[in-house]
Amino acid sequence: MTPRAALERGLRELALALPAGAPEKLLAYLELLAKWNRTYNLTAIRDPLQAVSHHLLDSLAVLHELSGHPGPLADVGSGGGLPGIPIALAEPERRVTLNDASHKKGAFLRQAVIELGLPNATVHVGRAQDWRPSERFAVVISRGFSGLAGFLASCGHLAAPSGVMAAMKGAIPRAELAEVPAECDCRDVRRLKVPLLNAERHLVLCRMAH
Repeated sequence: MTPRAALERGLRELALALPAGAPEKLLAYLELLAKWNRTYNLTAIRDPLQAVSHHLLDSLAVLHELSGHPGPLADVGSGGGLPGIPIALAEPERRVTLNDASHKKGAFLRQAVIELGLPNATVHVGRAQDWRPSERFAVVISRGFSGLAGFLASCGHLAAPSGVMAAMKGAIPRAELAEVPAECDCRDVRRLKVPLLNAERHLVLCRMAH
């Protein structure tokens, strides 16, 4: 199966209709990631087919669960741009800010935004704990951040009062959920079915008491 065929199959299984040109840009993004990866070590995944399932489809699988939370989104600890860049390509009407503390990763993210033509995406380089955006976010999402309690402590101030903190996880993180402070409600745990990926995936949606 080619990466394009894998992506098309995955989009059908997710029942996602992407904007015109978005599938091509998603594949172009993977090529850009692979190119920069030779120097910057952005991802451990080298196989193009695996990158479709583990990067693109894994990121896009959260979209249905976030449909009730329109508005600006922050991808914290974005690294190589996951899940923020696939989300920005799939939802051009949503403003997406990609955040990472690493200047090298920030350089890649800025280049990706330019090369992919993403007018709805911006990059903020710096530690999430120190970030004070002028406008808080409807969704603060992370795929590679620390445990849930650390994510909420470091990034909770980025969410708008009605916003949601979304942590992408593998198996249900029961030990992490047990450590969540009482003022955070993280009972909304959604199972994700990621096409072509034979592994457990969950999205933990948390609401902060502001």
